[in-house]
Amino acid sequence: MTEYAEIEERHSSGGVARRPVVLVRGEGARLFDQEGREYLDLGGAHGWASLGHSHPAIVRAIAEQSARLIMQLESSYNDQRALWFADLAAVLREHLGQTDRGAITRIHPCNSGAEAVEAALKFARKATGRTKFVALLGGFHGRTLGALSATGTEQYRKPFEPLVPGFTHVAPDDVAALRAAVTEETAAVVLEIIQGEAGVRPLSAEFLRAARRRCDETGALLIIDEIQTGLGRTGRWFACEHFDLAPDVVVLGKALGGGIPMGAAAWREGLGKFDPGTHGSTFGGNPLACAASRAALRVIREESLPQKAAELGTWAMEELRSIDSPVVEEVRGRGLMIGIALKQPVTPILKELMSRGVWAIPAGRQVLRLLPPLTISRDDLERGLEIVKDVLEERR
Repeated sequence: MTEYAEIEERHSSGGVARRPVVLVRGEGARLFDQEGREYLDLGGAHGWASLGHSHPAIVRAIAEQSARLIMQLESSYNDQRALWFADLAAVLREHLGQTDRGAITRIHPCNSGAEAVEAALKFARKATGRTKFVALLGGFHGRTLGALSATGTEQYRKPFEPLVPGFTHVAPDDVAALRAAVTEETAAVVLEIIQGEAGVRPLSAEFLRAARRRCDETGALLIIDEIQTGLGRTGRWFACEHFDLAPDVVVLGKALGGGIPMGAAAWREGLGKFDPGTHGSTFGGNPLACAASRAALRVIREESLPQKAAELGTWAMEELRSIDSPVVEEVRGRGLMIGIALKQPVTPILKELMSRGVWAIPAGRQVLRLLPPLTISRDDLERGLEIVKDVLEERR
């Protein structure tokens, strides 16, 4: 164990398991450890590295803004925050459209996806005057108490129960159970289009349409968690675009800051807004994060990253489905959000991939998850997938 690892082990809270490597640098789709060893990052830092590591546009935006003003509360106006509001609202309006509740142009800036979920839950209570929520088994929305209450995975919930009351969880794609659970007392339905932590499991179009209809019938809000799927990952700017699904509230994080911590909850104009003093965030919407996020949004648009994710993802899944190995059960996902379901634990495979210079991540105990940077080259992705195929085909 190196000096840096020993220090972290001595002082860390223990809540996060670590790999036995000290990463010190990143460039594009590559990571480098303390000894200078290179890893091809097919895990995308659990999704936040959609633009890769240290993208020049992000580095430039951070350097320029840090020389002007790093931090300023939302209690005053700020040029970068104002321009970020306008940039993100334009993206949301273009891709999530207009309904009778207006366009999604009200935005609460914060520091992470979990904080965005917390804001969305609070706003749903405020907007509807109701306190009950319906979410999905297998869903993952964060580790803070409100977000954890919406999360439908027992391993995350059980150690911290009792959680926030009023949450009901139904099975994904069970339309009858959803219709029974959502009533005139429901403030909102909370769901992911693709359940990432549950094994990269896409929801069916039928279920998503049923969720929208039931919310309309009962007056509940539809909150779509696009923390991992949003901003190009699935081949569209937002995963709900694949189904022409119109959320009332959308939550964002991970890729939003281009590598700087940032999250956002956004909702339709006609739903109103928080009363002053009822919600906020000390660092939310700080000028540095806003400058980085504005640069990230420009890169996503200028480099056509959603289209690139769609094309590379289609090709990558075809390649992975050709793997000749009895341990592979299924390849699923959309765009560059890919899950390889296995018939055995994924941890030994992750270790073997790491030994061969490929960094990948799990999604549950038996799913290998690939979330490569959307900026990755075809050559790099091809090289990485060849190593994945070799490792899996060696398993018998």
